[in-house]
Amino acid sequence: MSGKGELIHEQLTTLWSVVTYHAEQDPGRVATMFEGRETTYCGLRDWASALASELVREGLGAGDRIGYLGKNSDAYFALLLAVARIGAVLVPLNWKLAADELAYIVRDSTMRHLFADEAFRDVALSLTDESGLTHSQLSEYPPRDGEGSSLQNLPAPPRPDDAVFQVYTSGTTGRPKGAMLTHANLLALRAPGYRAGLEWFPTACSTLGSVLPVAHIAGTAYACFGFYAGSRVVIAREFDPGETLALIEKEAINHILFAPAVMRMVMEHENARSTDFDSLKFITYGAAPIPEALLQDALAMFGCGFVQMYGMSEAAGGVVALSPQDHISGVPGRLRSAGRAMPGVEVGIVGDDWTLLPPQKTGEIVVRSGSVMTGYWKRPDANAEVLGPDGWFRTGDIGTMDEDGYLYVLDRAKDMIISGGENIYPAEVENAIFGHPDVADVAVIGIPSDEWGEEVTAIVVAASGVEVTREAISDWLDGKIARFKFPKHVHLVEEIPRNAGGKILRRTLREPYWQNRGRRIN
Repeated sequence: MSGKGELIHEQLTTLWSVVTYHAEQDPGRVATMFEGRETTYCGLRDWASALASELVREGLGAGDRIGYLGKNSDAYFALLLAVARIGAVLVPLNWKLAADELAYIVRDSTMRHLFADEAFRDVALSLTDESGLTHSQLSEYPPRDGEGSSLQNLPAPPRPDDAVFQVYTSGTTGRPKGAMLTHANLLALRAPGYRAGLEWFPTACSTLGSVLPVAHIAGTAYACFGFYAGSRVVIAREFDPGETLALIEKEAINHILFAPAVMRMVMEHENARSTDFDSLKFITYGAAPIPEALLQDALAMFGCGFVQMYGMSEAAGGVVALSPQDHISGVPGRLRSAGRAMPGVEVGIVGDDWTLLPPQKTGEIVVRSGSVMTGYWKRPDANAEVLGPDGWFRTGDIGTMDEDGYLYVLDRAKDMIISGGENIYPAEVENAIFGHPDVADVAVIGIPSDEWGEEVTAIVVAASGVEVTREAISDWLDGKIARFKFPKHVHLVEEIPRNAGGKILRRTLREPYWQNRGRRIN
């Protein structure tokens, strides 16, 4: 609901139209709360307008890639809206990445300007010195009253099919790909969900907690979900379990998004039992499998509705949902399901020849929706692999569906590891380890972790006559890849199992660790 009645979805077609719509409907309503500072929808529009004017003065415009290196803030969302206003594309950089990884994204995206937090000034300087792009510090302070309200010298407002967000996904060969998302992609599932009456969609009366990193699709898209509704979005600079608990209670948060590992940290914090959760209405969780025991404990602790989401960066976030009713239905096995397709989404299972399979058959999960990306930046080869002429997107995930349309995800794309909500691809870590003088061969897998969901583990064949330790591997990897990708365990073996084509048989390596944890080993 908007301040003056039902949402008029036909007027909410771009990120810019979303903020201007609410600024006109109810200008004094609070859009963001960040570290004690409230910004109204009118104020957020004016802040973004001022930033947009600054971008135009710098010679930036339609189609230009503009980077952001930093943690969460209200200023980040003002920048996103400013970039949207001039028809440019925002490329968020994960501040946890190593310098070489950041430099690759800067080069690959042909980024023209980089905004950075003060805390990352030195990193930004090193990136700009190497690539020659310009950079500046993103001001965390909105303009004074009246500044930025003029739209003079700005181009025509953006169109729904204009690209606005380019998020980099971890690459299976060590090189990430930039998934290009339009305004229409980011907003595609909002109107269908509201029209279907989904109870867990926020309203103008809602307060959302934004605690996941904005460099991930979940961190940015979830906050935009709140903006679409005209909600109040409470932003945490970065996730901290104690601070998250305090925010839930102090700011009376109604909706919040967690990864399973994040939810576990919140539940295990010493203040969890004394926190007042009465304001919570819905917790959405996703990005990794969740142990059923953890979910049952969470249902008991938080006492609110739960929504599981299955999705991917390439589809602008969640496309399949397990509803609050499903969580308490008592249907055997239902909690192991990812849920059913969201309104505005088709989900199917296909075989090797890409034909749709009947219920209970196992195959690759495919998605068709207005939320699916336009493609990977400068990667026609990768686009041809995943984007079919019939509109289906090949996820690479293996799954099955039952007769009622519930999806069961059996294994993840290309053996991806999800640890603490971070996507980690074994081939990238293997490539970084190869070259160590004491390593003859290596395979990387994820093993179960109660704390992180999964932990990166290196299975190593040592060179003759030497001993390889985790510390030695970590020292070798320092500066090559992000620290969260470092193996937490190194196990020595005599031989890595491979098929006739030389491909690592990861399922063979994973099986001893997962066989009693309920995960299917394909």
